[in-house]
Amino acid sequence: MDFQTSLGFALPIGVGLAAIGSGLGLGKAVGSAMEAMGRQPEAAGKIQTAMVIGAAFIEALTIYALLTVFIFQGKIGG
Repeated sequence: MDFQTSLGFALPIGVGLAAIGSGLGLGKAVGSAMEAMGRQPEAAGKIQTAMVIGAAFIEALTIYALLTVFIFQGKIGG
């Protein structure tokens, strides 16, 4: 198996794993934030802000993985 073939298999698997990890991370983060807001409704604003910032960082990692796929996609079939 040459480099281009292995890259053709690895890129979709990598972005798929990144999407699965992002989905699991977002689910856990949002679920925990909702539990915390339910326990302490007076701190809901602070918790929600932290949750949104954390969700943005998690999504950024997934976008980086997708950009990496687009960058390396040019190396396939060249």
